[in-house]
Amino acid sequence: MQQQTWLPAILEAGADEQALAQQLREGGYAALRSLIEEVQERIKRFEDEEAEETLRLIEAAARLAPEPGRVSPAWQTVWEDLRTMAQQKIKALRTVPPEERDGEWQVILDNPYVHQQIVCYPGLSFLEAAYLFGYFKTDLKRNEYVRLQKIVTVIMDFGG
Repeated sequence: MQQQTWLPAILEAGADEQALAQQLREGGYAALRSLIEEVQERIKRFEDEEAEETLRLIEAAARLAPEPGRVSPAWQTVWEDLRTMAQQKIKALRTVPPEERDGEWQVILDNPYVHQQIVCYPGLSFLEAAYLFGYFKTDLKRNEYVRLQKIVTVIMDFGG
């Protein structure tokens, strides 16, 4: 059995949202999970020209399944989280001009007021780093920060 793909149907001009919502309800957990994963994948890969369309897709998905927490408590805030991820990625895209996006990027998570290790994701492309910047923004706690930065110089060595 082939798995339903939701985003092409949502993007289709004149898409019947009521019919899609019914299909989603009938598909239950698996269908909703598939939709959420498709939206998340879209957020990972979208570039500048797809930003607004991605936000519209998130809104359309939220209309199709307005209460995802009823299917799984883990999804109580999924649309808000995905919206935040996309908005933060858009913030990064708008802040860093395309001509400055080459090279290695990293994302850092830290809370300077607690004794925990800093979390660092190095060796990323700009789009990967922009996605993680948005991803981690959704769950920042008091005094935590997420930092997106370009690596200008790298000196690296390995143990014997």
